[in-house]
Amino acid sequence: MVAKMRIMSKELVEAFRFICTVDFWIMAVLWTFSLLASYWQFFSHGLFGRIVSFPRNANIEVPLRPLCIITGATSGLGAAAAYALSKEGFIVVLVGRSAHRLSERVAEICKHNKDAHLKAFQADISSIESILHFRCSLEQWLLESNMHASVQLLINNAGMLATSCRITAEGFDEMMATNYMGPFFLTKHLLPLLRNSPVPSRIVNVTSFTHRSVCGVTFDKESVIGKSSFRMKQYPCAQIYGYSKLCLLLFSYELHRRLRLESSCHVSILAVDPGVVKTSIMREVPPYLSYTAFAFLTAMGLLDSPEGAVNSVLDAALAPPATTAAYMGDSDFFPLNRLV
Repeated sequence: MVAKMRIMSKELVEAFRFICTVDFWIMAVLWTFSLLASYWQFFSHGLFGRIVSFPRNANIEVPLRPLCIITGATSGLGAAAAYALSKEGFIVVLVGRSAHRLSERVAEICKHNKDAHLKAFQADISSIESILHFRCSLEQWLLESNMHASVQLLINNAGMLATSCRITAEGFDEMMATNYMGPFFLTKHLLPLLRNSPVPSRIVNVTSFTHRSVCGVTFDKESVIGKSSFRMKQYPCAQIYGYSKLCLLLFSYELHRRLRLESSCHVSILAVDPGVVKTSIMREVPPYLSYTAFAFLTAMGLLDSPEGAVNSVLDAALAPPATTAAYMGDSDFFPLNRLV
């Protein structure tokens, strides 16, 4: 009993300290307004404009079984997407940090879908070296399995919300590396396989409404790798998280622009905002605050489960090939440059 009281007291102190930070108020106020602004934009588009909605395009006959790569596939939205796309007939490559959790996820998907075609690779998206190793392992597996050397769908889903500064072996802020730099390098190194697809291929970047809370930022090297935060006494976790998601969104738009310059390119790119999803991403936030936040969002009807939120990812992944340079949320598509 005494031990439990001590734990509770420690958690209350941690919660109070976090409430006294700027990051808490960014999350509690700016992120809430950003979320409501996203919903308002979608609803106002429906009332005063034209919402563009596309049917899913999963049943088109293709000369090969399509292959999908999903990062952060061991839990939450990534795990839900892996299961859903295995039901759609994809060969699903699950990428995650933990080999044990990957094995558990593969076993669980196979339990519910005996026809699933799955392959798991352990990789740390925050590490360039790990990304390069994954690419080599993937190419070797495709060769040994006598499969076509191509990828039809890449879903950059891996993400984290860190409340303390952690530096990767390459000298990057871990949250920036996981949320933006990792997806950037992974996409760059998988583009040859996406271009090599005999059918139109697609990249889906999972972003966040929190990019709307970012203001007065620069896009120099120090900011992008997170180095500017190394010298700060208080790690600005909320600011860096929103900044990383803004970088991912801008990267999506710029990659589309460059791909369109290639006359023979059939790689499309979409950005997806699934809203607020009940996952473990807030595990580093003091428990009392994360529980309160989830309770509030549930009462407001703004919190979704991974199984519900994954529909936005599926809509983007399975939209017709001509759909590109769009930002998707709440089952509606908008041009990327109107959401930045």
